[in-house]
Amino acid sequence: MNPDRQASYDLMCEYTQNDSLRRHMLAVETAMAAYARKLDQDVEKWSIVGLLHDFDYEKWPNPPDHPLQGSRILAERGYPEEVIYAIKSHTDYIEEAPRVSLLDKALYACDELCGFITACAYVRPEGIHGMKAKSVRKKMKQKSFAAAVNREDIVRGAEDFDVDLNEHIQFVIEALQKNAAELKLEAQPSEP
Repeated sequence: MNPDRQASYDLMCEYTQNDSLRRHMLAVETAMAAYARKLDQDVEKWSIVGLLHDFDYEKWPNPPDHPLQGSRILAERGYPEEVIYAIKSHTDYIEEAPRVSLLDKALYACDELCGFITACAYVRPEGIHGMKAKSVRKKMKQKSFAAAVNREDIVRGAEDFDVDLNEHIQFVIEALQKNAAELKLEAQPSEP
C-alpha cells in the first residue's frame, strides 16, 4: 500500500481530539516534507510519517503503548513497514527499533524541535515570522521555558541526522513559516 495523505489525516483525527497535538503532528509533517524535498526522498511517505508519528499518543500516552499501539493499528490498515518502523523508532525506549534509515533519523530530529519552535513562536508577538536559530538556541538554555521539551533529544537528533544544529533549526523554522497560518504560528493580535 502506498500511504494516502487524506486517509492518514483522517486516521490522525480519529484518534486525536486535542488541537494542539494535531497541530504538532502537522508541524512535523511540514518539516518532514521539506527535508524529503531537500534530500530527494519520497515526499508523501516522509510527510505521512510526520503526520502519524503521535496519532496514538492521546489514547495511549504511556511507554511502550505509544508508539506500539499505533504501530499495530497502522499494520492492520496496511501501512508499509518502513513507515511503521520509522514511527516506532522515534522514541528512545523501543530497543528493537533503533534509528537506522534516513527517514527514522529525520523524524527523530524534527519531532522535539518542532515542538520547541512552536513554543518559541507562541511567545513572540510576530509569531514564527522573523525567527532565527540564534533566538531558539537562546531559549533552549532557559530550562523553565517549554520544560517538557527534551533539549538533549534536539541536539542528539541533529547529530544522528548529521546536520549542523543551527542550520537544522533554521531549516525547520523556514519550513514551518510556509505553513504558519494552518499551524497557528502567525503574529498574535495585540490587546486593545
